[in-house]
Amino acid sequence: MGIMKKLRLAAYAASLFAVAGLLPAAPAQAQQLSAPGGQTVDTIAAIVNDGVITQRELDERAALITRRLTQQNAPVPPTDQLRAQVLNQMVLERIQLQKAKEDGISIDDASVNRTLERLAQANGMDLATYRARIEAAGVPWSTFTRDARTELTLSKLREKEVDSKISVSDAEVANYIASQRGPNAGQQSDLHFEHIFIKAPLNASETDIEAAQKKADALLKEAQSGSKFSSLAKSNSQAPDASKGGDMGFLAPSKLPQEFVTAASTLRPGEINPSVIRTNDGFEIVRLVERRQGQGTSASAPQLVQTHVRHILLRVGDGMSEPEARQKLLEIRREVAAGGDFAKFARTYSQDGSASQGGDLGWISPGETVPEFERAMNTLQDGQISEPVRTEYGYHLIQVLGRREAEGSVAQQMDLARQAIGQRKAEQAYADWLRQLRDSAYVDYKISGMTPPQQH
Repeated sequence: MGIMKKLRLAAYAASLFAVAGLLPAAPAQAQQLSAPGGQTVDTIAAIVNDGVITQRELDERAALITRRLTQQNAPVPPTDQLRAQVLNQMVLERIQLQKAKEDGISIDDASVNRTLERLAQANGMDLATYRARIEAAGVPWSTFTRDARTELTLSKLREKEVDSKISVSDAEVANYIASQRGPNAGQQSDLHFEHIFIKAPLNASETDIEAAQKKADALLKEAQSGSKFSSLAKSNSQAPDASKGGDMGFLAPSKLPQEFVTAASTLRPGEINPSVIRTNDGFEIVRLVERRQGQGTSASAPQLVQTHVRHILLRVGDGMSEPEARQKLLEIRREVAAGGDFAKFARTYSQDGSASQGGDLGWISPGETVPEFERAMNTLQDGQISEPVRTEYGYHLIQVLGRREAEGSVAQQMDLARQAIGQRKAEQAYADWLRQLRDSAYVDYKISGMTPPQQH
C-alpha cells in the first residue's frame, strides 16, 4: 500500500489507540460511585458536561495503549503520566461525541462493517483473518468495533463543523502553485522576512500555550505601535536567528512555512502581518521586508510541478523500534551513497506496496502525499536522497528522480492546488474549533493534579 492520501486506511487502525505527548500528573485519586446499600460500583475519573468517564473506562484504555507501546518496543511512560494523558484524550473525545449527538450525527452498523472490511482489505486480509489478528494483539473485537464507530462519528462531525466551511481563494491557489516547484525552480519570487518566534508546540500544556499566545499578541501590538521590529526580535524571539533581529534573509517559498507564504500574498514590503501566525512549533509575528524575482527566467503562467519519486519505508512496531528504523535507513543511505542500488534495497527492505517496483511511486502532484513526505520531497535536488523522514506510516528514505510540469488543464492543476491548501487550512481550523469546544465545556476532574486537555 502506497503513501498516497487516498490510501490512508492502513493508518486508521493505529490511530484508534495513538498516544500523543505526555502530561505530568499527580497520583490518581478518584471519586467512587456507589450502588444502593453502599456497594462500590465504579469510580468517576472525570465529569464531562452531563456525562462521566469512569475509572474502569480509563483503566481499560490505558491498558490497551500500554500493550500497544510494548508491542512496538516503545518506552512506556510512568503510570500516572500515561493515565493523565489518556484521560485528557478521553475528555476531548467525549466532548466531541456529545456535540455529535447534539447535531444528530450517528453511524449505523452497515457503515461500521464497511469500514472494517476496507481496513481488512487494506492490510491484505479477509475480515475474519483481520479480526483474529486484532484479537491476537490483545484488543477485544468489541472494543475495536466501538472505537471504529467513534472515529467515524468524529470524522463526520469534523466534516460538518469544520471541513465543509473551509474556502480557498484564487490568490492562495496561485501562491501555492508558485511554492511547489521544488529547489530547482526559478519562476517565483524569493521572500525576505523578519520574525519573532514564541515557542509553544502543539503538545504543550494549555496553560503554556495560552501564556505564549498572550506574549505573542502583546509583541504584535508593540510592533504595530512603532517599536523597532529587529529590536523586539533580539529581546524576545526564541528562534536561533534572534541575535540577528529575526532576519531570515531571502528564501524561496518552498523553504518557508506555508503560513508565511500565505501571509506574503497579502502583504506589501515593510508591512507586519496583522495577526499572529500559529505553527506546529509556536507563534510567529512576521514582517515582510522585501520580494525579489527568483533565480532564472520568469514564466508567463506558473505551472504545478510533478515529482518522480521513490522511497523505502520501514514501519515502526512488529519488533522494530523508532531508533532501529532510523538507524537501518541511515545505513542504507550510506550504502547507496557508496554506489549501492536504491531499488534493490527497496525491494529487500521496504514495507510499502511499492517495494516490488523498487520503491518507485511514479509522478506525484502537489497534495497527493502526506505533508511530512511532501515537505521533505520538495527540498531535494534531482537524485538526492533524504535523511530518514517520519510520517504516520513509519520512517522513509526518499529519492527524487526528476520533475516535470504537471499534465492536464490549468483547471485541473488549480483543483489539485485547491485541495492541498484546503486540507492544510482544515487542520488548523480543526485545532482552533476543538480548543473552542473544550473551552465551552464543563469538565471536572476527579483525579488530583490533572490539567486541561492538550490540543492537536
